[in-house]
Amino acid sequence: MLQIFETAERLPQKTAIVEGDESYAYQALMEKSNSIASFLLNGKKDLNQCRVAFMISPGFDYVTHQWGIWKAGGIAVPLCITYPFPSLQYVIEDTGAEIIIAGQEYKNILGPYISSTKIRFIHVGDIAGSSYSELPKVDKNRGAMILYTSGTTSLPKGVLTTHANIEAQVSTLVNAWKWRQDDYTLSILPLHHVHGIINVNSCALWSGATLEFLSHFDPAKVFELFKKGNINVFMAVPTIYYKLIAHYETLSQSDQSEISNILQKFRLMVSGSAALPVSVMEKWYRISGHYLLERYGMTEIGMAISNPYEGERRAGHIGQALPGVEIRICNESDEILPPDQPGEIQVKGSNVFKAYWGKPEATQKAFTGDGWFKTGDIAVMDNGYFKILGRDSVDIIKSGGYKISALEIEEILRTYPGVKDCGVIGIPDEEWGEIVAAAIVSTDKLNLEEMNLWMRERLPAYKTPRRYLIVIDLPRNAMGKVTKNDLKKLF
Repeated sequence: MLQIFETAERLPQKTAIVEGDESYAYQALMEKSNSIASFLLNGKKDLNQCRVAFMISPGFDYVTHQWGIWKAGGIAVPLCITYPFPSLQYVIEDTGAEIIIAGQEYKNILGPYISSTKIRFIHVGDIAGSSYSELPKVDKNRGAMILYTSGTTSLPKGVLTTHANIEAQVSTLVNAWKWRQDDYTLSILPLHHVHGIINVNSCALWSGATLEFLSHFDPAKVFELFKKGNINVFMAVPTIYYKLIAHYETLSQSDQSEISNILQKFRLMVSGSAALPVSVMEKWYRISGHYLLERYGMTEIGMAISNPYEGERRAGHIGQALPGVEIRICNESDEILPPDQPGEIQVKGSNVFKAYWGKPEATQKAFTGDGWFKTGDIAVMDNGYFKILGRDSVDIIKSGGYKISALEIEEILRTYPGVKDCGVIGIPDEEWGEIVAAAIVSTDKLNLEEMNLWMRERLPAYKTPRRYLIVIDLPRNAMGKVTKNDLKKLF
């Protein structure tokens, strides 16, 4: 039996999930997921890694169906609930899903599959009251889940992880971040992504903690839940912290004081999935008394590097290798570099995914000859902590022979008066290869000439943006990360 299920059996009466006014104990999770697994088996002894795509809103139903797929021996393929049909169709057909499970509110968008002769289409309500059958013993080295990468340079790739991979990812975080049975956390992140599925949901349920779902992000509602005093662990992306700060600043002094007092009692606050601006970290510290724990991970590896739970959390740095995860920094020839030189982060460990689904060549290309996964992210070791400089294909601008970190320029731009947010990219240039360009979200009318002179006082000329563009907002993906290829199109 998988460890996450063993915890549920050990704590049958403990509250596992809170959804609105409803609470569900671990026993209810087990019973419902067993029932779903039996229904999916439909007389078979084992789904034998059949891909089961499911489109279900976050909450008790989401978790029980994910667990039910695993218990029946299937591979869970969570579908993003905000995707248009062509994107859903790509995932369903790329995985070769044989079963689709849809919540009532998603029946229409998935309608073309309802009458399919090749795919078994199930409505969530169809499973109610189904009888139990004997469930298969699932080997931990079998496929468990396929999540899709953001596809910044090509069509998204399906990342296949095994149950052993997931257990390695979860157990490492549970130990490193001191998860415990009396923790209470909030699930607000998209559940087609490793951050929400692994770091929040799976770590909480593995630990016997309580997981409360919020159907959609609303800063006022989040603060309202904080005020109840139950939540002591919170994980989010930088965009969410930014919006919480913005809402906090609109509140009365007495409301601000109340919220700050509550936040100071939290055990842990984490930020990830995108680079955390130093300015956001510092503002949140002034509000909450917490330096956000920033970490580094990917769909392919779960989490690999983290600032310490106990010890210095260094702004602008992602920390040190997590226990059981090996990290090295290499050049383009996969040769290990000295600690103070920037290079690609490469990862090895039981947390690393099995394969890109149906793409053996892409899988082979993603690994070195001696089995290290090539992340494509550029970092440097800075006084014992890794510091991300950017993603080789997106955040590293190659101009006039220099490799320039877009993230470094963004950090400085955000400190200029009137700059609400920004995104820095390289755009093709015949003379320089690429030139630095910056898209600015502003609260005021900016004098770009004055801003550029200000930037030149703080950066070498070759790092100073040559082009600026004022925009209403920056294009982002479901996790709040700026999609820089879309940003390039604006120029």
